[in-house]
Amino acid sequence: MIRFVLADLRRQWAGALAVALLIALATALGVSVTLGERALRLGSARAASAFDLVVGAPGSETQLVLSSVFLQPAPLPLLPGRVLSALRADPRVAVAAPVGFGDFVGDDPVVGTTGDVISSFGGPAEGRLFARLGEAVVGAAVARGIDSRFHPLHGRMSEGGHVHGEVSYRVVGRMAPTGTPWDRAIFVPIEAVWQVHAHEAEAVPPLLAGAKAADAAGTHDALDLDRPIDPAALASPGAPGVPAILVKPRTIADAYKLRQEYRNERSLAVFPAEVLTRLYGTLGDARSVLATIAYGAQALVAGAILLVVTIHVLQRRRQIGALRAFGASRGTVFSIVWLEVVGTIGLGIIGGFALGYGAALALARHVGGASGIRLPVEFRSEDGLALLVLITLTGLVTLLPALLAYRQSPAEALRG
Repeated sequence: MIRFVLADLRRQWAGALAVALLIALATALGVSVTLGERALRLGSARAASAFDLVVGAPGSETQLVLSSVFLQPAPLPLLPGRVLSALRADPRVAVAAPVGFGDFVGDDPVVGTTGDVISSFGGPAEGRLFARLGEAVVGAAVARGIDSRFHPLHGRMSEGGHVHGEVSYRVVGRMAPTGTPWDRAIFVPIEAVWQVHAHEAEAVPPLLAGAKAADAAGTHDALDLDRPIDPAALASPGAPGVPAILVKPRTIADAYKLRQEYRNERSLAVFPAEVLTRLYGTLGDARSVLATIAYGAQALVAGAILLVVTIHVLQRRRQIGALRAFGASRGTVFSIVWLEVVGTIGLGIIGGFALGYGAALALARHVGGASGIRLPVEFRSEDGLALLVLITLTGLVTLLPALLAYRQSPAEALRG
């Protein structure tokens, strides 16, 4: 019987292939939406897992997290240096590392910070941490070797940025891959960023405006990037402002206390995971809409194909009658028709899962390449359950054309 089914499918390979392809495309739409949304959630959560608490100036929580954790450029308001000093002196804080943005090397952001941030990612895999103001550590995806030099650009060149021609950093270390946007970052001492942009202790304009003012005043003539890093500069209440401070509390209780304390009219403290959860809620709503559209498309395609298959079975009355006349039982005819239909549609469903995985993988690579976030596309047990449910429903629905074949008598079929 199996040989007969295979031979019949080979004889009608074009129609069977068209049906399988339609089913595959409809299934792939839903699979790619599910896998893509899951990959985005997992990738962004892993990217934010290194940071327990982020403190910034009052403003948008979402923008603070996107800029400080995912390195999305934005002119954040600056937090006074006394906040950094207070956090670094707080016994509840294990690490309080400032981050400053605004400069680029090509499309790679230059991040002013301290060695604590680099250490939180495991430290340099090659070379060492920066020890002088003119030294830098590059992320794993930055195409610059140890001992190479570069001039930072204020802003992106494609957006009208200009080169800090009198500023030169030397690469002294490279980080291991982290699967986060920080793989594309270039780390320099925050004190160097302060010098380059000539921030003043109390007047803390946005970083981009401060850089332009510094350039216009010609303050680069006084730059001294060869001197060692001075940790005391971070402890001074009169230190220049920073866009954000990454905080690692000593305990969970300390984290909640710090969040409450620094969430006021002068500062904003957020858990990146909380902000991402709200974003996931929005993303989940969008995924539900797309999934509903995908399921609707699948239902329409399935209904149309079932109608075509039913008509096809009715048109094969003579062939079915001949099988019965040659001695084939009703059960044999039923099995042949059912196996052909289930095999064709089942092949389309399995192919749809493969196509959906490929589409989600291609989308993850594209988005990951643009954002620097490693998006893991993976199947889970619930996806296997969904596949099993689809195949089971297929087996049940395709009983209809098989029953039509089962009920045909040889005499009626041959007369038709």
